[in-house]
Amino acid sequence: MIIRAVQKNTRQTPRKIRFAADAVRGLSVEQALRQLAVIERRSAVVLLKVFRQALANAQHNHNITADQLKIKSLQINEGPRYKRFRAVSRGRAHSIVKLASHVVLELEEIVEKPATEAKEAKVAPAKKPRKTAVKKVTTKQKSRVKSKRV
Repeated sequence: MIIRAVQKNTRQTPRKIRFAADAVRGLSVEQALRQLAVIERRSAVVLLKVFRQALANAQHNHNITADQLKIKSLQINEGPRYKRFRAVSRGRAHSIVKLASHVVLELEEIVEKPATEAKEAKVAPAKKPRKTAVKKVTTKQKSRVKSKRV
């Protein structure tokens, strides 16, 4: 079962949110919540809210707790751009682009495999190391190399 939570039009650049998202991508949901609580960035608060929303959806809609979930995907996409300008000298204007983000979090229920399948896994035999060809150097070749160096 996949639980999805989306936060749209967050007024922060995607790059800044991705810094916090990269820190929690490979973790379990409980570890991700602990990690986000420690990160001192405004983007961590945004991600924390999305995680809490996804956990509330899982609990309310499907009766699934946080320890039964893992992160399937965490995407930070670019949202709309707000274009503004700043007046400068000589009647000109410098452009200002304010970026926004969309955060998409998908959680997946952990399905535990039976122990019998793990025992049946076959181990591949170890490969023999390849023999490397060694080129024999004669005394004439050694003397040639010495004479070239001098």
